[in-house]
Amino acid sequence: MSLLDIQDVSVTYPRRGWRKPPFQALHQVSLDVREGETVGLVGESGSGKSTLGRAVLGLAPVSGGKILFDGRDLAQASTQERRKLASRIQVVFQDPYSSLSPSLTVGETLAEPLRVRNVRRSDANARIAEALDLVRLPFDAIQRLPREFSGGQRQRIAIARALVLEPRLIVCDEPVSALDLTTQSLVLQLFLEVQERTGVSYLFISHDLSVVRVMSHRVAVMRGGKILESGTAGEVTSNPRHPYTQQLLLAAPVADPALQSARRAAYFQSLNTRQAAGEMV
Repeated sequence: MSLLDIQDVSVTYPRRGWRKPPFQALHQVSLDVREGETVGLVGESGSGKSTLGRAVLGLAPVSGGKILFDGRDLAQASTQERRKLASRIQVVFQDPYSSLSPSLTVGETLAEPLRVRNVRRSDANARIAEALDLVRLPFDAIQRLPREFSGGQRQRIAIARALVLEPRLIVCDEPVSALDLTTQSLVLQLFLEVQERTGVSYLFISHDLSVVRVMSHRVAVMRGGKILESGTAGEVTSNPRHPYTQQLLLAAPVADPALQSARRAAYFQSLNTRQAAGEMV
């Protein structure tokens, strides 16, 4: 059984003005994440990928379908049930600069969610030490403020804050897009190491197919609130079936100019073939 099972989920937002029809951000999206697995969700801005992540977290209203976590429907869960499940589903946001309170030390930031859940101080201290070890920060970091750290270190702190609650699933919403390429690589490697050591699952959201390719066991490609293509990371990134996935792959940066040229040639050849056959492109 999947840890997270998203079944035909739709999200609809009302628009201002009684004449305007509602905006459907998600159209019957289905996706699942298994224990210890990373599923990458990739698409351009406005594709609906972050809306799906917010729906899983209970931050976006679900107008249809089911979101099952460990067999329980999150979309229909009461506020009290949501609180109980909250420690099992955590999130790492895009911007490490705004996701941490500037007035709290690292120790206070990590202790806060444990205090809210009435975790004993001795257990809380042990969890904080373990989380800092997982993200490779020294224990004396607890005495410092976020402004004393680099962007990559701040994102490590944000990851540690998610880990102190010992979650089974972390929704990673563009977690490296605000970082430079070198720091991105280090943080992505950290995510992989944490998963190997803890068995946590990731729903990894990104606009960058090259990032998703490195991180994910399976990949789903979104556009216009729908999943256009899904499969193993190797299948989707090596032999994409949908033209939109091919465009994303073409846009993904690679270090080898010859490979990039080959991708472009293959894409335009495919484009010309579809145009000759009268397909809409």
